[in-house]
Amino acid sequence: MEKWFITMKKADFNKIAEKYHISPIIARLIRNRDVIGDQEVDFYLNGTIADLYDGMLMKDMDRAVEILAEKIREERPIRIIGDYDIDGVNATYILQEGLSGLGAEVDTDIPDRIKDGYGLNRMLIDRALDDGIDTIITCDNGIAAAAEIAYGKEHGLTVIVTDHHEVPYLEENGEKRYILPRADAVVDPHRADCEYPFKGLCGAGVAYKLVEALYNVMQRDPEDVDYLMENVAIATVGDVMDLIGENRIFVKQGLEMLKRTKNPGLKALIECTGIDVERLSAYHIGFVLGPCINASGRLDTAKRALELLNAKNRREAVMLAEDLKALNDSRKEMTEKGVEEAVRMIESTDLKDDKVLVVYLPDCHESIAGIIAGRIRERYYRPVFVLTKAEEGVKGSGRSIETYDMFAEMSRCRELFTKFGGHKLAAGLSLEEKNVDLFRRTINDLAELTEDDLQMKVSIDMQLPFPYITEELIGELELLEPFGKGNAKPLFAERNLRVISPRIFGRNRNVLKCRLEDAKGNQMEAVYFGDVEECLKAMERKPVMSFTYYPSVNEYMGRRTLQLTIMNYQ
Repeated sequence: MEKWFITMKKADFNKIAEKYHISPIIARLIRNRDVIGDQEVDFYLNGTIADLYDGMLMKDMDRAVEILAEKIREERPIRIIGDYDIDGVNATYILQEGLSGLGAEVDTDIPDRIKDGYGLNRMLIDRALDDGIDTIITCDNGIAAAAEIAYGKEHGLTVIVTDHHEVPYLEENGEKRYILPRADAVVDPHRADCEYPFKGLCGAGVAYKLVEALYNVMQRDPEDVDYLMENVAIATVGDVMDLIGENRIFVKQGLEMLKRTKNPGLKALIECTGIDVERLSAYHIGFVLGPCINASGRLDTAKRALELLNAKNRREAVMLAEDLKALNDSRKEMTEKGVEEAVRMIESTDLKDDKVLVVYLPDCHESIAGIIAGRIRERYYRPVFVLTKAEEGVKGSGRSIETYDMFAEMSRCRELFTKFGGHKLAAGLSLEEKNVDLFRRTINDLAELTEDDLQMKVSIDMQLPFPYITEELIGELELLEPFGKGNAKPLFAERNLRVISPRIFGRNRNVLKCRLEDAKGNQMEAVYFGDVEECLKAMERKPVMSFTYYPSVNEYMGRRTLQLTIMNYQ
């Protein structure tokens, strides 16, 4: 059962509306997103590239840029080492484009998810040494690789770290002692001594700031690399960063650039996934393009996604885009099978009584464990770990709910793992097979979750009666885009609505359509895309219900009608 509540944040909505020429409804929605004060509201509504911060404000940026400028002048071979996900691949591409544009001798390497695991390791460093590399730049990794970087330095490498992950630390007597790698420069806005005003950049965002700063120092026009903002946008949405502050500008700007992209690979991927380019939104990056780029790192090698970004002509681009789409389709199929198996296991055993679900699927491909865990969490609204058999022992991924700090809870039984890491809402782990049951029991014994914690909370922006829903309002809602984590799509609600003629449509019978009528006889068309069979039964049982929804304009055969997309019902 869900728990609905309306966000009631106070402000003078009429005054804000007047000042910024918006409706009081939009003013309320902005306040609900904790955007407060003239400067912030202005930045939220009207922020542009000119409002982005100077990358030189980041600690060690000056050193990184100075070293790179010198290496480029001396024609020393530089290698970029990225990561196998969407952020790592785009960050690698940004650095490679930026540096080669300045005439650097530069190449790239990306670890293999299964053979190498995450981040910098000795094998990657040995490979660089064998290839006669002088300087390594990491992106989207490196902050936690103190031992590996020390090894590289001992062997004479220059190492520059660019990353956006938290700095590892040890806690001694309640004091945190941060462990910074001893690289020649460490650029990461999460460093305690970094005064950069915005901490929420993704790895590609940090890489972009480095390229921009380097162009300035080498007296080249930084506008030459503006086009790389489309890659920052893809990485920001794909890596599920908060769409606030600078990220909002990067994504807003990047989406506009992506609609007219000159990159043959991205163009081909947009075409082969059937996206209407004029309506391209953050949703398409998160759920259509992003999964294709990620699929190569999951099921093949992320180098293939980098090849797509580097494709020089249309023929090569189309071939690579179709490969990635096919990989993602098989990833989807594997995910469906894994989810079905996990549900079957939960429903047919005493697992369903656990507060923390630990599901062992030995035959599941380890790269999709996290996706399956996310789907199971959605279904049962509990913290979930999905474990799979790996080359050595068992590997797994966890996805959590708001009320459960996964990383902190795992830290309480760290002796069970051979390796683990993560944060509040997601984690990765390795353990010996014999410890799987013990892990399930222990993590459940430690869990202090109440029934209330295990109730899904639905946060509603405001009650919105039908007469307020107009084309003007729907047009104005676009001011709040791009939507995503940290800037959720507005959610409206209305109660006591009568459901008229609900029926299921679609080739796969996956859309429910109906009309909704309020107490005053106002009617609206509505659609629902969730579990349609379940929803239909509920509507037939009790035709007067409460709904949460988002309004839009539906265009069909030249006719425009207002339509609600139902999100939840009670």
